[in-house]
Amino acid sequence: MTAAHSPLSPAGTPRPGLRERKKTKTREAIRTATYALIGEQGYDATTIEQIAERAEVSPSTVFRYFPAKEDIVLRWEYDPLMAEELRARPAGESWTHSLRHVLGRAVEAMAEDDPEALRVRARLALQVPAVRDRMAGSTTRTGRLLGTVLAERSGLDPDGLQVRVHVTSLVGGLMEVYLYWAERGFEDDLPGLLARGLDLLEHGLPGENP
Repeated sequence: MTAAHSPLSPAGTPRPGLRERKKTKTREAIRTATYALIGEQGYDATTIEQIAERAEVSPSTVFRYFPAKEDIVLRWEYDPLMAEELRARPAGESWTHSLRHVLGRAVEAMAEDDPEALRVRARLALQVPAVRDRMAGSTTRTGRLLGTVLAERSGLDPDGLQVRVHVTSLVGGLMEVYLYWAERGFEDDLPGLLARGLDLLEHGLPGENP
């Protein structure tokens, strides 16, 4: 999944230059090689040297694009697109509705773009603590970025308790939905699960005392 093909990409985005297209091609070659090797021999047995050989690049090139093996599996390209989408929401819209829209669009885009890679990442997050930890760190960064945008819209402090708790609870809920989906063998509809999870965050548990 690349940002260039995302439904979240702003309309009229110019075609990337040759240098950027080459970078994208290299990133995708590394990821394709990684997923293939993991499928053949498992995550722990897959080394950076093997990935580099399969992708026909040097190990130093792999590290230039991805600081760690976990970063090859997990992708961050959606964060700036989500921030842009959030900035474009109507000024009078509530925080919760704006974030629901943006998170829902992101999940739909990921599911449509490369559903198998989405399942592989979820499975690895369940099975490999290092991947799960990296995912948690990514979720925190996503929350802080979206919180900054919300603060721009509201005039509140992006480091204030209100913004941090609100946004972190939503993106943290997204991670739990993702893991829940994997735990149950990907039988459920991921966007539908996200909607259910966000309903819980917005309205509380069913039958909860007022």
